[in-house]
Amino acid sequence: MDLRKITDDFTVSPQIEATDIPAIVAAGFRSVLCNRPDGEEPDQCCFDDVSQAAKDAGLEVRSVPISSGYVRPEDLEAFKDALDQMPRPVLAYCRSGTRCTMLWTLAQYGQIAPEEILNLTGKAGYDMSGIVQQLSQR
Repeated sequence: MDLRKITDDFTVSPQIEATDIPAIVAAGFRSVLCNRPDGEEPDQCCFDDVSQAAKDAGLEVRSVPISSGYVRPEDLEAFKDALDQMPRPVLAYCRSGTRCTMLWTLAQYGQIAPEEILNLTGKAGYDMSGIVQQLSQR
């Protein structure tokens, strides 16, 4: 597992497996948020397997699947709702962690200074400068 902490309450990861859940619990996470649709890749672990393992371990689980590169307004609202409602800290995953980081950036823009967004996401290894630039031009 490649956990990348954005804030104390939000960490992202590339695709996880059901067998990763004990380590996720041991790391102190209380929720798992999937941002990846099933079937993106043939060998991808399906959400139902991760979800069942997480629920069995006492974690809250949600799925807000986002097709790579396309976020509808209702998707962003569902992501924001999940962050607001799920017990923290939250581990969000997708194929590489980038999609989760992008969603977090979109959700936090206007709440956190752009420079701080770039600092936090950059420390985690994600360059969100293009998204922040687009948002600042609106």
